[in-house]
Amino acid sequence: MILPHKKDAIHKAWLYRVLEAIADDAVLAPVMWFKGGTCASMLNWLDRFSVDLDFDYAGKVSDIQKTRDALENIAASLGLTIKDSSKNGIQYFFRYENKGSERNTIKIDAAFPLFVASTYAPQRFVEIDRVLTCQTKETMVAHKLVALIDRFEKTGHIAGRDVYDIHQFLINGFGYEQGVIQERRSCTVAKFLVQLHSFIDREVTETVIREDLSTLLPVEVFVRIRKVLKRELMALLSDEIQRLGP
Repeated sequence: MILPHKKDAIHKAWLYRVLEAIADDAVLAPVMWFKGGTCASMLNWLDRFSVDLDFDYAGKVSDIQKTRDALENIAASLGLTIKDSSKNGIQYFFRYENKGSERNTIKIDAAFPLFVASTYAPQRFVEIDRVLTCQTKETMVAHKLVALIDRFEKTGHIAGRDVYDIHQFLINGFGYEQGVIQERRSCTVAKFLVQLHSFIDREVTETVIREDLSTLLPVEVFVRIRKVLKRELMALLSDEIQRLGP
């Protein structure tokens, strides 16, 4: 995972410390299946920095408290403070000491239930020499395509990193699991991509791209990509819509 700014080195170190602890935990490793931007960045599927740890929860609902207890034990063993947490789900904000930067919190989130169409596979993370079950590349790309609109529908917010990630996945020729899109959006993939294209044209602005993405890329990379990001993504989606046909 790239380090856009020296001040982010401590956050990257803590991401790996927490992830290593999860991989080594007998309760967590079988049920916390890694996904999202940080997973993709650590596997070199993306070339940007990422700050949170996102998972799918593959365990039983009745075991959620056991999972929560295991995460809280990890926080204690690493000397982290629990800044906040969900009362019912699996979501934590772990705080670490950081005198050199404003960033000092890692968000850990595990979503459930699993989507039927999602697929998973073991992946080795070289920097911590551990194997974790992760969303496959095709599943991850499909969820990222949906996330851009889904996040807006739920929160009214658009994440510039979602725009960037979709662009990077498509421009590098990554495939996507169509069943994930159909399951999450209840429509054909072609229809969804038309909706996504229109949404980006209407809602994604320079401000959206700048506010979220500028801290996750080296300055020179951000300056270069922000000028073409929206235009190129819309062209990539148009190509995919044409490929799928009517």
